[in-house]
Amino acid sequence: MYRTKGEARLRVHPKSVQKLKDKGRQVTGRSNGMGIEERKTRLKQLIRRWVNYLRLADMAGLMQQLDKWTRWRIRMVTWKRWNRIRTRFENLKRLGAEKQAWMWANTRKGYWRIAKSPILKIALSNERFRRTGYLSFSDYYSSVKA
Repeated sequence: MYRTKGEARLRVHPKSVQKLKDKGRQVTGRSNGMGIEERKTRLKQLIRRWVNYLRLADMAGLMQQLDKWTRWRIRMVTWKRWNRIRTRFENLKRLGAEKQAWMWANTRKGYWRIAKSPILKIALSNERFRRTGYLSFSDYYSSVKA
């Protein structure tokens, strides 16, 4: 709890956020053997459970940060799934990153670093995640608060 302008408000404790991220790492791990649909389902369950439990707290900014982090994790898993250079090249081209597709497909940078790259943000955009059925912390939080 904290006080602002004479009223008491609720906030999420950093330990709770860390526990959520630990669970998120298990769901979005690169080598946990989960399929895409199972990963989506578990991620939806995790987001719904967490937001419903803590929805009384002021956490709009936190939801945006968690969305960003989750999208990085999903991009990282996707990059790992694309494993071969040819697959990466063809998928990057198909998803709208034609100009630098060959250069990025051949990169030796790590999965986490590539997940944060601008080329993967273009290819695997937030709108694409929304269309494919990934649930967003911010979207779900705003629907629950309304």
